Amino acid sequence: MPAILTKIREQAFRVQPTIAVGVGVGVALAACAVYGTREKKQTPPCNNNNNYKIAKNGQLQPVENGGTQTCGGRCGAEQCALCRGDADTDNKQNIEDADETQSVEEHVPGLNLEFLRQLVSLAKIMIPGFRSHEVALLSAHTVCLFSRTFLSIYVASLEGSIVKHIVQKDLRAFSALLIQWFGIAIPATFINSMIRYLESRLALAFRTRLVNHAYELYFKNQTYYRVANLDARIENADHRLTEDVSVFTQSVAHLYSSLTKPCFDLLLIVLTLASYSSKMKGNIFLGPGMSTVVICLTGQLLRLLSPRFGALAGEEARMKANLRHVHSRLIAHAEEVAFYGGHKVELGQLQSAYKELVTQMTSVFNKKLWYVMLEQFCMKYVWSGTGMVMLALPILTGTRIDSSAGEGISARTEYMTTSRNLLNSAADAIERLMSSYKEVVTLAGYATRVSDMLVVFGEVARGRCVRAVHVAPAAAAAGFAVTFRDNQPVPMGKVSYTTDLSIRLLNVPIVTPACDVVASGVSLELKPGTHLLIVGPNGCGKSSLFRIISGLWPVFGGQLSVPRPCECAHCAGELTAPHCAARPVMFYIPQRPYMSQGSLIDQITYPSRVAAQDAAGEARAAHILRVVRLDACAARHGGLRAVCDWRSTLSGGEKQRVACARMFYHRPVYALLDECTSAVSMETEVVMYEEAIKEGITLLSITHRPSVWKYHTHVLEFDGAGSWSFRVLDKDVSAITPTLPRITDTSSTTDNEKEQTIE
Repeated sequence: MPAILTKIREQAFRVQPTIAVGVGVGVALAACAVYGTREKKQTPPCNNNNNYKIAKNGQLQPVENGGTQTCGGRCGAEQCALCRGDADTDNKQNIEDADETQSVEEHVPGLNLEFLRQLVSLAKIMIPGFRSHEVALLSAHTVCLFSRTFLSIYVASLEGSIVKHIVQKDLRAFSALLIQWFGIAIPATFINSMIRYLESRLALAFRTRLVNHAYELYFKNQTYYRVANLDARIENADHRLTEDVSVFTQSVAHLYSSLTKPCFDLLLIVLTLASYSSKMKGNIFLGPGMSTVVICLTGQLLRLLSPRFGALAGEEARMKANLRHVHSRLIAHAEEVAFYGGHKVELGQLQSAYKELVTQMTSVFNKKLWYVMLEQFCMKYVWSGTGMVMLALPILTGTRIDSSAGEGISARTEYMTTSRNLLNSAADAIERLMSSYKEVVTLAGYATRVSDMLVVFGEVARGRCVRAVHVAPAAAAAGFAVTFRDNQPVPMGKVSYTTDLSIRLLNVPIVTPACDVVASGVSLELKPGTHLLIVGPNGCGKSSLFRIISGLWPVFGGQLSVPRPCECAHCAGELTAPHCAARPVMFYIPQRPYMSQGSLIDQITYPSRVAAQDAAGEARAAHILRVVRLDACAARHGGLRAVCDWRSTLSGGEKQRVACARMFYHRPVYALLDECTSAVSMETEVVMYEEAIKEGITLLSITHRPSVWKYHTHVLEFDGAGSWSFRVLDKDVSAITPTLPRITDTSSTTDNEKEQTIE
């Protein structure tokens, strides 16, 4: 080890300051030329419709007249709550911490300023501060790379000395140097292993940071729902969250190693070669100058002829995600496909998606064929010839005078061996730098996909959704027209909170995400105990009304007043807070309930959990199972703590009864029932409705079974043409016809019936 340090100090003292200064100035000038100036982005437009000021934990303060400040042309004459920074676009959760991300713009991925901006923004997420764990890994990785360069120089010098003593037939010196050569192999192999280990740890640390940040945005303000249903900018968000983030972080960690070590190698090897040329009394500038010119010319040629690997990689990732989506869709709906016998159609879709991927990959391979041929010709043959000239120049033009012919031959042999090994290392370093251009451009494609994903998540969390829309004619929309700015719909309705647990709609239109107005100006008031029956033909807006009341869809007009949300820490979005023990305001039960991973009791208590030692919770869950007549099913599958794939284990009727068991467990103020008992027998259905009323749950039901109409006090009828009717339910009427003659016949409307007629 002392001999190694002595050799390293000798090489360090031979470094000429002028060369080091020249290298530093060149790097600085290149960085200044590449980076340029940044264009300032405009502030994203406002798309909120809330005139209420929201503080932490759901604290609500009304703002009269929506405020008097202006938005500076962003969203109209008056400043809305979002532009003030205190809006709540989903009517339930606080979003004042939403990231101020930039809008997604169409651009071709590549080595440009946009890629640098994306990389810097992602780097701030992956490396949050100088005292972070990632900085420690980077520092250790850099030290290992720097040490590996010094070890390479020492090994090259050691091999030159070994060859020199072989020529001199000095057995003793040869044996001593051979022992040193084997001794240096131990730290060299350890450093190589540490470089790979730290690279993997660095990639994992970067991925953890990005995944945590993406999950935080993905689950803020129901972004996971809005991205899939209200926004059309991201396809297959699951693939971006998993595969694209993983590939991007691995590429970043590998690229850091691929760029840092070659730069260290070039800097130190060039200085060492210059010192050896000076030792041979040769010109130290002629060889490096010639090699610099050759490298610059070949590098410029390769850059000009290089295909757009970034755009190709991004397109290939998109096609892989599409193929994976087709497979997952077939797995999710395998039973339906089997019943219909639609395997040929699904096979055609799979083959079509795979054929697109094969065509794209074949195109990439064809473009790489000629580029790799040119690259190998330049790097292997042109550079090798230049290297031989560099090695020969100090010997052919040198003026060193040796005392004896034998010593001169051995000295030149040592110089040739050492310089050749160093030059090979330098050539490998330059080749890695040139090859890294392809890696950088490929990285640009994944950086674009990951950065665009985070930008869309941030914008959707703030309430801005972009998708293709369909503008219905004004006559078909019963007089309501959606407001558009920059070809995107703008919600103009107002949302407020009530203190008496009532739900009020005043001239609220039912508008789909594609901007189809299915009903106009719905006005009604619901209080606890007002059981509402919603009927009408398919596509008339029954389920859409639930989505608007729940805050999943924006309010495009009128005024919506919903109960004030819970103000506890858990409902405010703090993940570490204990689960909310308050009674939920709304609880939605669809026709096809969601079955989560876990035990049977986890299905009943979803989205909360019952601890293993909570005997009271298990007893209550067991009682609820008896109410919905699932106690035999629980015994058949192993009890409440049995873990199964419940989506495939339970039948359709059993899953609907599990969903009703969730309603009984949480006892919400309002239960939004969307055909939730269509697969349940009428006897069990009647029992569950009666039990819900006994529990004090107000029912808002979409159903076509007359047997449960008697459990409701009011009815909301849609005719599918934009008209609706809200009135007290006449339980003596045997059926409610789909033609709805009462909607257009206003002559029989009286105040005592509390009927409201809209045409």
